[in-house]
Amino acid sequence: MPKPYPAEFRRDVIAVARKGEASVAQVAKDFGISETCLQRWLKIADREDGLAPPTSSDRGGGGSTDDSAELRELRRRNKLLEQENEILRRATAYFARDVLPK
Repeated sequence: MPKPYPAEFRRDVIAVARKGEASVAQVAKDFGISETCLQRWLKIADREDGLAPPTSSDRGGGGSTDDSAELRELRRRNKLLEQENEILRRATAYFARDVLPK
């Protein structure tokens, strides 16, 4: 079984593919991954970000559409907050680097 790619690498590839400046095939070739792998990553990212409808396995016990829409929105919001937190964490580390004695 191949070793999984790091999450940060996946996020970077997905961000480049979503910009739409190049085809999915070209982005996959540039990053050295297969086109089907990139398409799968995009599908998963769309579902996690609430951009795509959930699959039947995501719905569980057949809850109402209002509940599933709310859940998608909450997942999207959670993902956004996690990204903002990561940016702030990196910025703090960057600025702390200049303050710490050497």
